[in-house]
Amino acid sequence: MYYIINIGSNLGDRRLNLSRAMAAIMRNWGNIEMSHVVETEAFGFASEHKFLNVGIMFSSGEDPHEVLRLLQEIERSISPDSHRRSDGSYADRLIDIDIVAIDDKVIDDPDLKVPHPHLAERDFFLVPLEEIAPAWKHPLTGLTPTEMLASLPTNTTHRLTPDS
Repeated sequence: MYYIINIGSNLGDRRLNLSRAMAAIMRNWGNIEMSHVVETEAFGFASEHKFLNVGIMFSSGEDPHEVLRLLQEIERSISPDSHRRSDGSYADRLIDIDIVAIDDKVIDDPDLKVPHPHLAERDFFLVPLEEIAPAWKHPLTGLTPTEMLASLPTNTTHRLTPDS
């Protein structure tokens, strides 16, 4: 199975946080396909800190729930802080790792929802996804990343080069 993951960070040394997460993922699953890094404003909450996000794809025969558990361990090893405030709203974070998609699977469990329920609304998911898996189609809508991006009102994601 191909796992498509998005890693984000908006606190501390954002590039280092992404690198640490990717290194841990490579230790667990080997080679990865990686998008360019993109920078966006915070989504779903107000913050003065912009996010860096990267999309990665890797292959694993492991159960999706086991992959989720290991990704959550990687998150906690980088930062044990919660992604939410006490009122349930989003918070700034050193690291956030989301499973965006797993092949053409649909999983709707309390602890794992694939494809990510907000995939089609978030350009910071779609821009990297378009780069690493342009032919992938959402199993419920049949739309490609390019088609989902075209339906967004504006694209606020900025692709970064290594020296930007």
